[in-house]
Amino acid sequence: MTTATTAAGTATTAGAREHARAQSRTITGAMPVVPATDWPTPPAGVDATALTWAETVPGGRYTTKVLARGTRLRLRDLTGGACAHLLLWRADAPWERLNVADTVKVPWQAYLSTGHPLLSDQGRVLATVVDDTSAHHDALCGTTTLADNIAKFGAGEAYSATPAGRELLLLAAAKNGLTATDVAPSLSFFHGVTVADDGALISTGSAGPDTAVELIVHLPVIVAIANTAHPLDPASEFTCGPLEVLAWRAGTDLDTLVGGALGPEAVTADPEYARAVANSEDAHLAAHL
Repeated sequence: MTTATTAAGTATTAGAREHARAQSRTITGAMPVVPATDWPTPPAGVDATALTWAETVPGGRYTTKVLARGTRLRLRDLTGGACAHLLLWRADAPWERLNVADTVKVPWQAYLSTGHPLLSDQGRVLATVVDDTSAHHDALCGTTTLADNIAKFGAGEAYSATPAGRELLLLAAAKNGLTATDVAPSLSFFHGVTVADDGALISTGSAGPDTAVELIVHLPVIVAIANTAHPLDPASEFTCGPLEVLAWRAGTDLDTLVGGALGPEAVTADPEYARAVANSEDAHLAAHL
């Protein structure tokens, strides 16, 4: 349809309605798909009817969703340029939130990868990393701030072309009834950071296109993701690629994970992880008959 034809067709209310309705169920390169079951390419082995979240988040934008216990969440860096800054709050008790310091301290590991728990400030596992083909992540720097982006790019407001991660996460929090005091330090996926011998933080950048990280959700959570440049991104120009976000029901995956930590083979699990899983299971069982 040409621009002229479109303009003529939408000159009346009836024409505008017809044009708008013609866009129904169209999927573009940057949008949430509702219902998620309409996503055209579910992950291998996943029934499309199990999908509960399907979205492509462009660079410089954010998204948020409430996910149930037993959900599997996959973040995929499509082009090698995404950076997913992640926050979690417990949906049924949002004063309990992701604690990045404990997420590093309790497992005795600063580098995120498969098996790493994302811990709350109450010693519970909110989610566990169960698959990772990137291994370029960061639990040390947090996200960008308005002041940082103004200094580097000249602007950092959420509506700008160079939005700061914290500004985007504030909007995601507000959509869930949360305030600025609820927006704590975040984790970053798909932009790696290592620590040198002298303590300096070194950017290792992206692992390249088509890498993914998958999480299993232990307790119902509010998820907020800002897809924007990393604080240590060495690029002088703002760049950030699209992020694919998919989630699906995977209760049996959670059962397997919990069984591995607390079941007969629990002796093979790290005691810190087993304790945190036990804390999550205790909270869940107490709240459900």
